[in-house]
Amino acid sequence: MIRLDSLSLDDLLMKRKGLRRQLSAQTDLREIRIAVLGGSTTNEVVDLLELVLLSSGFRPTFYQCEYGRFYEEAVHDPQALIDFRPDLVYLHTSCQNIQGFAPLQSSEEELQGYVDAEVDRYRSIWAGLDVLGCQIIQNNFELPAFAILGNMDAVAYGGHSSFVMRLNLAFAKAAATNSKLLIQDVHRLSARLGLTQWFDWERWFSYKILNSAEASLVMARSLASIILGLYGRSRKVLVLDLDNTLWGGVIGDDGADKIQIGRETPIAEAYTAFQEYCLSLRNRGVLLAVCSKNNEDIAKQGFEHPDSVLKLEHISCFKANWEPKHENILAIGRELNLGVDSFVFIDDNPAERAIVEAQVDGIAVPDVGSNVSSYAGIIEAGRYFEPVSLSKEDLDRAALYAGNSQRANFESKFADYGEYLDSLKMTAEIDVFKPVYLERIAQLTNKTNQFNLTTRRYTMAEIESIAADDQYIGLYGKLSDRFGDNGLISIVLGRKEGTTLHMDLWLMSCRVLKRDMEVAMLDAVVERARSAGVERLLGYYLPTKKNGMVADHYEKLGFTRTDSTAGSDEASTFSLSLAGYTPRNSHIKVTELVHG
Repeated sequence: MIRLDSLSLDDLLMKRKGLRRQLSAQTDLREIRIAVLGGSTTNEVVDLLELVLLSSGFRPTFYQCEYGRFYEEAVHDPQALIDFRPDLVYLHTSCQNIQGFAPLQSSEEELQGYVDAEVDRYRSIWAGLDVLGCQIIQNNFELPAFAILGNMDAVAYGGHSSFVMRLNLAFAKAAATNSKLLIQDVHRLSARLGLTQWFDWERWFSYKILNSAEASLVMARSLASIILGLYGRSRKVLVLDLDNTLWGGVIGDDGADKIQIGRETPIAEAYTAFQEYCLSLRNRGVLLAVCSKNNEDIAKQGFEHPDSVLKLEHISCFKANWEPKHENILAIGRELNLGVDSFVFIDDNPAERAIVEAQVDGIAVPDVGSNVSSYAGIIEAGRYFEPVSLSKEDLDRAALYAGNSQRANFESKFADYGEYLDSLKMTAEIDVFKPVYLERIAQLTNKTNQFNLTTRRYTMAEIESIAADDQYIGLYGKLSDRFGDNGLISIVLGRKEGTTLHMDLWLMSCRVLKRDMEVAMLDAVVERARSAGVERLLGYYLPTKKNGMVADHYEKLGFTRTDSTAGSDEASTFSLSLAGYTPRNSHIKVTELVHG
């Protein structure tokens, strides 16, 4: 696999066609159609975005509007967009596209009026794109290159900087109430690069490209991270070495009381800051794991240090031994029931990084060097953990995995598995798709790979459309037990054709494997289907590299395979007659079962 981050910007631009050919030769690339509506020339951003997406498992097809016609094509003449049938639309606008800055002598009320007028113009664009039924990614605005009022530009009601800050806030509020709208934070991207490096006025006057090539690459990588997040490809686990990664020194040699952590020295404070950064990732849903060459009991003493920000309870999986790190990382994946292609590995040792990258397919191993003060910035620049939404399940993820450890220990006390399931005192809520859960439902369709019969992906816009369509039966399942609430963990989506319900989607989080939740979901599907006049369910299994665990899912539930000649690597179809079906769930109390 070509590592684009190892190539310079000049190499990317000069060798783009050759890189594109090599990356396009990959198999299993996901097709995606992206319409780009630009307030400036978009070719360079699109070229770089194509490379980044190809290297990330997508094969994009692009539509680009003519220069500056983003408003006209969205509002007045959308037919070309309709014919293109995009999966998402990207609005590539900049501060040059702002039409109505407030006059210098404006009052606060007048300033707000001009901001509202500008927002209304974009609202009409977003409304015009509703006909496409797809996700929209909209740039917010970088600060103007020139602050005509100096420092007052951010304070005076007529300052352009003041205007842009209010406009960006209005965009953020609009996105918070519009599930189809996502904001690319160009304001932050430009600040990180620096405005003097962001703008290129010679290119603007010559080619109507406002930004530098460096800025185009920054935006392309940011866009790709949003797209990966939309389709469930963002990373989930941060795997951390210990010595000289989470603390300074070698704990086995120096002792726990001599490691560098705390506030007493600059180097100790740098390690403390990195631990705080890791904890902030955990608090927003990223799992933390440890992979260290160490004696386990000695390694754990580092987390007992009074100045350690991270504690053992923050670590979802702990591997400290003398086995090769790549083998431990594979073991972590098995224990967490997560693919290692969702892992990011941080280690100060370049040799360990090289071995892990070579031996663990799909893992991200950023070149963090050995200076702890740069670790967080390098991880941040990689945009590995980019979210496009933030659900309760995200915030509770680490606690949910901790609960699974308790369940595993509890299970060992029972000889009979049925008795163990009953002892969990499981309660499920199973109901039709509700607006409050649509964001989580869309998220699950894109993140779940193993217990996923068809691995079909849906954007938020598509889930909203399906939820409002009487031809679909969509059910979600939430599960709780004596150890806590697992959240919304299962989805079944069926499409009615006459008296047959086609099971387009059946997925479940691996956190609740072997709890009979699939049996409870089937009972609910049957009840709802019968009330809609359905006489038969048709289930489909589309094999992928990751979902082999559910190859016999339908047969276990009593379905009959209808394509007995199909090979193991082909799609399979299974049928279940609803005549005489009786409920089968005996271990889970269902509090809200759907009714017609």
